[in-house]
Amino acid sequence: MFARSIIRIPTTLSRGFATHTGPNSALPATLHLKTGQSFHGRSFGAPKSIFGETVFSTSITSYTESMTDPSYRGQILVFTTPLIGNYGIPFNKTPIDSQDVGVVLESEGIQCSAIVVADVAEKFSHHSAVESLASWCRRSNVPAITGVDTRAITRLLRDQGTTLGRLAVGADTSAPSPIAEQYWDPAAENLVDQVSTKVPYQLNPTGDTKIAVLDFGAKANILRSLVRRNAAVTVLPWNYDFNSIRHQFDGLFLTNGPGDPLHCMEAALKLRRTLQEWDKPVFGICMGHQIIGIAAGMEAYRMTFGNRGHNQPVLALASSGSIKAGRVYVTSQNHQYALKLSDPFPEGWEPFFINCNDSSVEGIKSTPESGKKVWGVQFHPESAGGPLDTIEVRYCC
Repeated sequence: MFARSIIRIPTTLSRGFATHTGPNSALPATLHLKTGQSFHGRSFGAPKSIFGETVFSTSITSYTESMTDPSYRGQILVFTTPLIGNYGIPFNKTPIDSQDVGVVLESEGIQCSAIVVADVAEKFSHHSAVESLASWCRRSNVPAITGVDTRAITRLLRDQGTTLGRLAVGADTSAPSPIAEQYWDPAAENLVDQVSTKVPYQLNPTGDTKIAVLDFGAKANILRSLVRRNAAVTVLPWNYDFNSIRHQFDGLFLTNGPGDPLHCMEAALKLRRTLQEWDKPVFGICMGHQIIGIAAGMEAYRMTFGNRGHNQPVLALASSGSIKAGRVYVTSQNHQYALKLSDPFPEGWEPFFINCNDSSVEGIKSTPESGKKVWGVQFHPESAGGPLDTIEVRYCC
């Protein structure tokens, strides 16, 4: 009886609640892969062509957070979810106070080089949306392609690994595919130096716990999560000599970041001294986790296609705080490099998490016998977007 009484809104009226994205570009676009494949579609972003590293993300939501994540610097981001753009783009400004860090998303603008989607939404609807995905890409000078088979692209990348690519737009689509020597490899550059802060700055300076943050390309939600727990945060450039000021802080945090961790050996060597001489808590996420591992004597390697998405299962191998050994946690991840699983582990260290899909190292920690308080995790406990299964990892500290 109740079901019969539900008011049905006419289709023509309900469609009016969404905002049309405006006229889409009629420019052709082609994604070329260095391995020889080409995918033809149409442009809906900036009318320019670019080179980059082609990667895929299995995230179902949070395309805005993914695109503004500095860890995607230099990459052509393929979304496996078919429809992208249906909830538009929010106004990306907030106050800077004890609750916020100046942005709604993960940085001030788009970080990836380009995006690839199967079907871009022609209408968007969300209470906080101020523009469409297409408008945002054009305004940010970021090219984008739609109308391609992202399933086929993803299968190629899974089988052959992350591949260099070129997104050609407009007249460039009629040119031959680039030869191998023309492809640009962002991993050859120190991308961390491009996205890290150049000067130290403070957030929530009146907080009750003083935390130094080495910025390798920090997602805003890492900083947001710290200040909302009343931490006084000082953000430092990635290669800052923390040892010269460490007496001022209660803990050290190493953030995520893009590219090859071997470009950050300067930071790893400085951190090695910190770990040897300092007994206060140290915590690292993603790139920060890899830097901790290198400082401890471990090796990092490039994975075949990396882990990018919000559904990566990890198995806890040790208990720490609220994390219980033997439990599987679902995590948000974005990385191409990982630490090698060695036997034995370096003295004073033990594996913390391992990936349930590919057995890659997802976390390390100092042993109780070492007397240190150091943790590193490859995934993002603070997510944004993604699951919050591991948000309590903070209680390890």
